[in-house]
Amino acid sequence: MRTSAVQNVAAEAAAGGSREFDFSDRDFEKVRALIYARAGISLGPAKRDMVYSRLARRLRALGLRRFSEYLDMLESNAEDEEWEAFTNALTTNLTSFFRESHHFPILAEHLVKNSARGSTVWCCASSTGEEPYSIAITAIEAFGSFNPPVSIVATDIDTQVLNRAESGVYPLERLEKMSPDRVRRFFLKGSGAREGYAKVRPELQKLITFKRLNLLEDGWLVRGPLDAIFCRNVMIYFDKQTQARILRRFAPLMRDDALLFAGHSESLFHVSDVFQLLGRTVYRLAGAAGTARE
Repeated sequence: MRTSAVQNVAAEAAAGGSREFDFSDRDFEKVRALIYARAGISLGPAKRDMVYSRLARRLRALGLRRFSEYLDMLESNAEDEEWEAFTNALTTNLTSFFRESHHFPILAEHLVKNSARGSTVWCCASSTGEEPYSIAITAIEAFGSFNPPVSIVATDIDTQVLNRAESGVYPLERLEKMSPDRVRRFFLKGSGAREGYAKVRPELQKLITFKRLNLLEDGWLVRGPLDAIFCRNVMIYFDKQTQARILRRFAPLMRDDALLFAGHSESLFHVSDVFQLLGRTVYRLAGAAGTARE
């Protein structure tokens, strides 16, 4: 939960549990239905306070008093830009550079093995950009060149975080887990008004194309053949039926030897006819040649 949301919830608790806006069980159920239909996100009952705190900001901005008014407004404007704000508000964007670091040496080996043909990697939940830039750094280090034979497509449903990702500017504390040598090589530290921030080098940015993409949409703006897909900590927000539908759509985009990287708490056993575990949340297409990793 973001800081402002925590403050709002605390203020409501201090006021004896009263809320600034009317928010009924029916409103919550409607929010759950709308975000599921729009983005495939499955919100459990425990997410009620999170939903209130995040959407309350939209009601304040629009001068509304009741959640029912806000939801009626959404439903009466199917293509309105407020749908984008609604989706952005309910999207969780937790990420970091080289998160689940064991994946990146495997990626580096895979990219080098396919250097003759070049590689395309899809990061399908870019968030604020730490993951696609980690992929770009891995590619550059693997080939010892700022011009590796690798292209990266980074997508997300949240337009706000995509804009931040494309800018490539981060507070210095976001870089603390990386080695000083890596920071010096791949980031430009700001000064003056930009002191305390760093920007990724343009050589990294040129490897990545950022696009908005909803995994529930019929037409994806991503084309194969892909050599790797990073879909980490994404499936946890979908129910099993939605997970299976999305995962099966990955397969035709992948080369026979392509890799699919999942999150540490995610399993693809319910689509074992399509994907086979290679090792530590790394998958390949079922029936593809290769040696399993421990």
